[in-house]
Amino acid sequence: MKFAVLLALAFAAPVAARDTIGIYKGWGAFYDASPARCFAIARPVMAGGRASGFASVATWPKRGLRASLYVRLSRERDRSAGVTLTIGERRFALVANGLDAWAGDAPSDRAIVAAMRSGRSMSVEAVGVGGRPFVDVYALSGGATAIDAAVLACSGG
Repeated sequence: MKFAVLLALAFAAPVAARDTIGIYKGWGAFYDASPARCFAIARPVMAGGRASGFASVATWPKRGLRASLYVRLSRERDRSAGVTLTIGERRFALVANGLDAWAGDAPSDRAIVAAMRSGRSMSVEAVGVGGRPFVDVYALSGGATAIDAAVLACSGG
């Protein structure tokens, strides 16, 4: 099963199955017991589309994932166009499928999370269906703390 599908299924689980680890400014950290997974998540402060977008950094111990980025775009993207994540001066090309985007590999995840720790905001840019560009902007204040809390909760710390 593809990584994006697995992450989409994780966020489709009933809210009652989640335990709140903590809320850190605009970011929340949550724990799902079955299967064990933890994530930090935020909604955009400015969304370029009408859908309910979000950015998350998830840790799934049984899948060997630690601090993996996943973004739900606020608008369906044109499948011929790329998705770019920008944090400060750093730009990252994301792998995308419709409304979903994620880092292509573990080194990219590590670089993105490191940039998130020192950044003030991040933006996700794409071209929507119909050719109109859009951007979703996220405040990063509280993000590093939420990511750390999620990683610790899933590592038994």
